[in-house]
Amino acid sequence: MGTELFAYQKAPELTTRRSGDYPVVVVGAGPVGLCAAIDLAQHGVDCVLLDEEAALSEGSRAICFSKRTLEILDRLGCAERARAKGIVWNLGKVYLRDRLLYSFDLLPESGHKHPAFINLQQYLLEQFLVERLLETGRVDARWRNRVVNVRPERDHVLLEVETPDGRYSTRAQYVIAADGARSSVRRMLGLEAQGQVFRDRFLIADVKMEADFPTERWFWFDPPFHREQSVLLHRQADNVWRIDFQLGWDADPELERKPERVGPRIQEMLGPDHPFTLEWVSVYTFQCRRMEKFRHGRVIFAGDAAHQVSPFGARGANGGIQDVDNLIWKLARVMSGSAPDGLLDTYDIERVPAADENILHSTRSTDFITPKSRVSRTFRDGTLQLAEHYPFARRLVNSGRLSTPHTYAATPLSTPDQRPFAGRVLAGAPAEDAPLASRSGRTWLLDHLGGRFVGVYFSGAEPAEPNLRSRIMALANLPERVEPLVICSAGHSAAWSAAGLDALDDVEALFAQRYDATPGTFYLIRPDQHVAARWRRLDIRAARDAVQRATGHFTPEPAAWHA
Repeated sequence: MGTELFAYQKAPELTTRRSGDYPVVVVGAGPVGLCAAIDLAQHGVDCVLLDEEAALSEGSRAICFSKRTLEILDRLGCAERARAKGIVWNLGKVYLRDRLLYSFDLLPESGHKHPAFINLQQYLLEQFLVERLLETGRVDARWRNRVVNVRPERDHVLLEVETPDGRYSTRAQYVIAADGARSSVRRMLGLEAQGQVFRDRFLIADVKMEADFPTERWFWFDPPFHREQSVLLHRQADNVWRIDFQLGWDADPELERKPERVGPRIQEMLGPDHPFTLEWVSVYTFQCRRMEKFRHGRVIFAGDAAHQVSPFGARGANGGIQDVDNLIWKLARVMSGSAPDGLLDTYDIERVPAADENILHSTRSTDFITPKSRVSRTFRDGTLQLAEHYPFARRLVNSGRLSTPHTYAATPLSTPDQRPFAGRVLAGAPAEDAPLASRSGRTWLLDHLGGRFVGVYFSGAEPAEPNLRSRIMALANLPERVEPLVICSAGHSAAWSAAGLDALDDVEALFAQRYDATPGTFYLIRPDQHVAARWRRLDIRAARDAVQRATGHFTPEPAAWHA
């Protein structure tokens, strides 16, 4: 657990005594930094990954990875490994003392490739990400390389790095700082994150045990085994269970993490018939805060380095991975010269509101779980009493509003709708999956999206409209190539094949339902699988303009972006 060592190698700068020069340096090899490096490699950008450690993280840390994160990991080539090892779950239960108040299902509908969440220890996810990173062959991963100085210049960033063999200097066109909540890059640049520190303490224990508890998220308010506080139970891979105990602000962290203190607390919770062993224990406080902006010239912050939230709601690692999903396709285009530098400014425009949304939900969860005034406690306790019998009150109970993807509602990259659409997949929203079928078998919509611009055309049946095939094929000849994807009503793909264009069948009609797709409907999907534009009829000129807009070729109007 958290002990696998990676080989340290002497940096070439120390041998040649010359400064290196690289397109991108990623600082930090947690899940966010590793995803950034893999995504850069998949976009054809070589990078150096620096981390001061030479091992996987210690303890479970982040464990809940959301459906949206799994979709991103799928695009990065390692979701299958993570899902095979992780614990799949959709269901949760909320208890008051020893009574079940209610259950909830985070993904009640069918027709999705991935579940609402998997539980997987952070060190296991990091292992799979490192394996995938090495497969790309484009990432120079340097372990036990600690960044000790960062100096931004006009056209590059100069970094000084300390290693067991001495210090060296290296240059990067861009630096991605993914070095965690105590970001040394942020500190060296004199930047701050502002927010709220919560006056409470929590004990995390990773417990190894054989148990027949169902694979669900269990949350207790005021349980009989831990009165006046809260407890959370999650199952992880390899028969490891994660237990979070609220301790209160006055708890002594050193005392509470001692095995002779932790063991009896867990045994009282589980009862005498459940033997266990402790794998990892930590006592923590937390805060909800963020930097004012995430891009600082050629240094760009992501994940906990840019923003922090409380652990309730699984919004930390999921939000950070979605940061790099937003950033990397933009950075790759700016570096290739196919997009203006201003495209990188939309990373702030889109991800700062996403961080604010996560902080808002996280703060509300924490305030409900740990009320700090008599009025707040009265409201919390009354809501819990009502929730056992009245569904309306359950919407007010907040044991952690679990992570959901952000919709970029105010982004300048989206083209406004010209015609009415129903449903959730509006411009700026992430694409929703749907089962499809090809001549070779069953497939999924999101397997065909991501990494590039895709134009999704929906046809009710055969391609009857004049010149339709040539218009669809013209998407590939736009200045920014758009990959065409035709989806048709079930059983009609053969007619498209006869016309010389492959198509997929909407086998369960879920694409048409989720996208409000009538014959002729056309969606433009960004490389991060978010919707850039949609129309009721394919117009190549409109599609070209929408791609130009989505790649930053617009006249900035900052006041309107945040309206």
